[in-house]
Amino acid sequence: MKKVTLLVLLLNLCCLTGYGQGYKNPIIPGFHPDPSVCRVGDDFYLVTSSFEYFPGVPLYHSKDLINWEQIGHCLTRPSQLPLQKAGVSGGIYAPTIRYHEGTFYMITTNVSDKGNFIVHTKDPRGEWSDPVWLEQKGIDPSLYFEGDKCYLTTNPDNTIYLSEINPITGQQLTPAKALWTGTGGRYPESPHLYKKDGWYYLMISEGGTEYGHKVTISRSKHIDGPYDSNPSNPILTHANVATQMNPIQGTGHADFVQAKDGSWWMVCLGFRPQSGLHHMLGRETFLAPVRWDKDAWPVVNGNGTIDLNMDVTTLPLQPFKKPVFDTDFKDTKLGLEWNYLRNPRLENYSLTDKKSTLRLKASTVQLHDIDTPTFVARRQEHINFKASTALNLNDAQDGDASGVTVFMSNKSHYDMFVKQSASADRQVVVLRYRMGELTHIAQEITIPKGKVYLQVTGSADFYSFAYSTDGKNFTSAGKMNVAYISSETVGGFTGIYLGLFATSKNQTSKAYADFDTFEYVGQ
Repeated sequence: MKKVTLLVLLLNLCCLTGYGQGYKNPIIPGFHPDPSVCRVGDDFYLVTSSFEYFPGVPLYHSKDLINWEQIGHCLTRPSQLPLQKAGVSGGIYAPTIRYHEGTFYMITTNVSDKGNFIVHTKDPRGEWSDPVWLEQKGIDPSLYFEGDKCYLTTNPDNTIYLSEINPITGQQLTPAKALWTGTGGRYPESPHLYKKDGWYYLMISEGGTEYGHKVTISRSKHIDGPYDSNPSNPILTHANVATQMNPIQGTGHADFVQAKDGSWWMVCLGFRPQSGLHHMLGRETFLAPVRWDKDAWPVVNGNGTIDLNMDVTTLPLQPFKKPVFDTDFKDTKLGLEWNYLRNPRLENYSLTDKKSTLRLKASTVQLHDIDTPTFVARRQEHINFKASTALNLNDAQDGDASGVTVFMSNKSHYDMFVKQSASADRQVVVLRYRMGELTHIAQEITIPKGKVYLQVTGSADFYSFAYSTDGKNFTSAGKMNVAYISSETVGGFTGIYLGLFATSKNQTSKAYADFDTFEYVGQ
């Protein structure tokens, strides 16, 4: 008997040690809003919004819901993602990813084009189909599959509607029926349907994607309602007194997923304020455990809140070798972390392994234009970070410039760049601020012609800029308060990108910049 008891204890210990304990939020840092997740066997797939950036809808893979590797984008071709008319925070809103009978579906809205559409694929790491456009209007569309039927939910007029569609052709098969308006919060959106224990659960977000954001839920025995609200709504929010000092705010826009072991989890967005009530990194992706007993309402993390340090039992952790953002441009293509503004003019970019440089040809499109400048950038993922690059500006004349930008939008960015001096053997390092309609040159420093090293350091309150001619001894060019280009100050739905650019005021310019390296280190 003692041997049997010991064996049982050992087996239980083995089972327990297979699981992890604790993780850190956000699970995907930086501008990654509106997360949606699905599971296929042991694999999880997650997508987020991308707005006016190209490629669109970043796609992530995980084995444990905590360690996420970007494996591509759902929208990689202009035929899938026309962004020519996309203004600031236009383009792609709120995707949902689902899997059904061997096919992945991603549904989203291009608010700058024809509205809601679906793409699909058998292989999420490969190419996705061209869009199938939908009749139903609104934003934040979602799909729910049951048997051979596919249902669409969306919110065209602050009400959640349901209709049956053909997900391959986009044909709407039934009239749209109103289901729920939420609990009275503004902007009821992000509708997702789930079925559990014979109940249909309709989860939405309310309150707008700001400090009053929240997740609410209702249920019905019939898919088309009527839906009854959870008496304990909201099931997730940081809008209350108890969480007013939580370092995560604006929690909402969530999606559920059930792991293979039966546990339930929620992904949601939130943001991390800094320098008071300002946030720079955009809305990020967070994770929380969910207790969902039979016939009961789901309970998120015990009390409807989340934290940066989550001391909970996790799935067995399966980390992967994460890329180091120390790019020497030796590969023949840029990594998946890099994005363009709108549809890029690819002839202005070249990358070869022979010279190990990224070459940007100067364009007359400026950073403040609603257009496609010569610009490539990656997300800021940490409040405290250091980013540096080295470049040579070639064939430049007056009006040509190239450098780095801390970019929130076309009207809100800080730039440090190199331009040609009046003297042929000299050049000028410039620090420039763009804030709304105001452009200000804060600093101009003349240096010898040749390679120049530019460095941006981020902290809770400031972006600090420095330059060097030898890559070792850096001289300060100035600093700027983060609050002036925060989401609270300038609006919009995106976050800070750290970009490389090349611009010109001359139609006949032949200027180009060769970037040797780009290093990003978060703290």
